[in-house]
Amino acid sequence: MIKTNTFNIISLGCAKNTVDSDSMAQLLETSGYQYSEDATKAQVLIVNTCGFIAPARQESIQTLTKLAAQKRRGQLLIAAGCLTQRYGEQIALEVKGLDGILGTRRWMDIVQVVQQLRHGNAPQPLYHLPSNAAIGIDTPLVSRSAVQGASAYIKIADGCRRPCAFCSIPLIKGPPVSRPIAAIVEDARRLAARGVKEIILIAQDTTDYGFDLGLKDGLSQLLEVLSDELPQIPWIRILYAYPGYVTDRLIDLIASRPQILPYLDIPLQHAHPDTLKRMQRPANVEWVYRTIEKMRQRIPNLALRTTFIVGYPGETEQEFQTLLDFIKEIRFDRVGAFQFSFEPGTASEPLGDPIPPQIKQERWERLMSLQQSISLQINQSWIGKTLPVLVEGEAEIEDQNGNPLNQQISIGRSYRDAPEIDGLVIIEGKAPQGEIIPVKISGALPYDLQATLLHP
Repeated sequence: MIKTNTFNIISLGCAKNTVDSDSMAQLLETSGYQYSEDATKAQVLIVNTCGFIAPARQESIQTLTKLAAQKRRGQLLIAAGCLTQRYGEQIALEVKGLDGILGTRRWMDIVQVVQQLRHGNAPQPLYHLPSNAAIGIDTPLVSRSAVQGASAYIKIADGCRRPCAFCSIPLIKGPPVSRPIAAIVEDARRLAARGVKEIILIAQDTTDYGFDLGLKDGLSQLLEVLSDELPQIPWIRILYAYPGYVTDRLIDLIASRPQILPYLDIPLQHAHPDTLKRMQRPANVEWVYRTIEKMRQRIPNLALRTTFIVGYPGETEQEFQTLLDFIKEIRFDRVGAFQFSFEPGTASEPLGDPIPPQIKQERWERLMSLQQSISLQINQSWIGKTLPVLVEGEAEIEDQNGNPLNQQISIGRSYRDAPEIDGLVIIEGKAPQGEIIPVKISGALPYDLQATLLHP
């Protein structure tokens, strides 16, 4: 039975999308709607789609198609997010049974869209895709955060002005819109009151935060205020820094303020200057060497994460080998790698997609195999040392037949591990969930660490 004034949201894609989904949920709940865990009984079904690359688009369309086929009388299905922002009319043609289409730039209009559909006087489907150049301004009614256990993402800005040739985000999101520092601090204050131990700052480019507000080195300003105002939050993590914009002030802040984790995610995408130029990315690889050396000198036990694209149009075997040599030399703690995805409408479209899939796959496997050995060696260097770990859950150990062995383990993350994208710390015994505790590292896997409690 469909319950009136209920909704269910499926959030696809990145953590930035998760924040938007949570914000839409807050607006609906403020307007009298209740969240339903069971999508089959919810009156309003919302899919917050991802449209970044082809596999993400395919997942979004499959999810919408499945819900549309199962939709019951009285239910409304709304496609929201990045995919609909860019391909709204095309999605409506491809997925029969959609009632509403809401772009990512106007997520804050979700209640308005739902009310129009419920009153029955809207065209089918209802397109809510205003031609705004930039993403809409935040509403004071909601926090721009998403809580996951004792961690929470805070979106500090949305949109992007970088010219990366392979990326569709500027086409989807528009130019960057930064949130005021006071609003971000207020979000963090509410999260601290809920017992959140880790705040993760996210945007398409965190190092560009505040540019549109006239702030110079805005991320550093924000971090100074956050750490001054909220000393009770143990961990503040930064994701998605842009090459060339990691300033000395930012490095000194990470080095001098224990709350700001010695962890930086700086997607480099490649290491050969010619490839980077075709990508319209910063091609000064010497800056990377100098900056990483500077950071490692100033920040003890710095954990560095990056991402690379393999199989970009024109990538020769020599260019790819340069990338492998770079990875060997820098020795990143964490690396994510993606095979080039052809995106119509981006600056790379004229280059086509000339590298065969099997070569992309082979290069991806070689890169990941190399990084796996590096990650294992780095992890092994932690054996015998003590690390603080944020405990996130627990499980029982089973034998090969699935029978419980009455042995319990706890799962957590160290400062070296961002949620969902990095490794885990597997702890023998039961540890307090939601707390940061010291553990002794007892073993190493390519991506995860094993540990024992200091005080069982």
